[in-house]
Amino acid sequence: MIQAIAVDMDGTFLKSDNTYDVSRFKQIFEQLEKRDIHFVVASGNQYYQLKSFFPTHQDQITFVSENGALVFESDRLLRSNQFSTEVVQRMLTFLANHDLDLNVIVCGIASAYILKTTPKDIYDIAKIYYHRLETLDSFDHLPTDPIVKFALNLPIEKVADFVIEINAAFQGEVKAVASGHGSVDIIIPGMNKGRALEWLLDRWNLQPDQLIAFGDANNDLEMLALTQNSYAMESSSPALIKTAKHRAPSNNASGVLEILEKRLATK
Repeated sequence: MIQAIAVDMDGTFLKSDNTYDVSRFKQIFEQLEKRDIHFVVASGNQYYQLKSFFPTHQDQITFVSENGALVFESDRLLRSNQFSTEVVQRMLTFLANHDLDLNVIVCGIASAYILKTTPKDIYDIAKIYYHRLETLDSFDHLPTDPIVKFALNLPIEKVADFVIEINAAFQGEVKAVASGHGSVDIIIPGMNKGRALEWLLDRWNLQPDQLIAFGDANNDLEMLALTQNSYAMESSSPALIKTAKHRAPSNNASGVLEILEKRLATK
């Protein structure tokens, strides 16, 4: 029996215009609450952005943010992991040496950080995904906020090589993953959506086969590998399609909601 549902957001739950069918989801969510089924939003994005999509259900949803580094429930931080100060400084130096310091978003628990000299087009995009975003004169003196992720956006054709390069330069200290559409997330090794969901399932005394998971990009691999009830969206990475046990219709056709309606109707 399904007792937990985990959904990625961009390219999965959300349509391309960053919306979803609110009334349709409301009907589904009412069924989930009646059946005591946990609903988990698992994303590489910031918690404060993620919860803004669910103004009437924030306290009933569990949020796995920053690709698994943080877990929130009822607006309370349940679990967190962070980079060491030394790794943060070396990473910022590495990115600056690659002329990427104006392209990076440094993600903390309380806020994300970007340089004041960052081009306006990059800043405007960052504001969409980071509802708490502070601008800094320099990364030399970051606020005393644990750093949990670095986020970059690169030309799509450069993503694969950059992921290989950064993982080779920081072997075992960071893990760079492609999160779709030219985005690269630099995360803590071993801290991913799948690991966070394992922790939640254990907390809820549930087994992996009681979970349904939906995703579209390589940062969803561990999450989808966790359960037999895994769905790759219509437009998913080749690796994710290979990992998932099932396929779901397009995010633009509310594919997640369609599958949930069918699954709930048969239980």
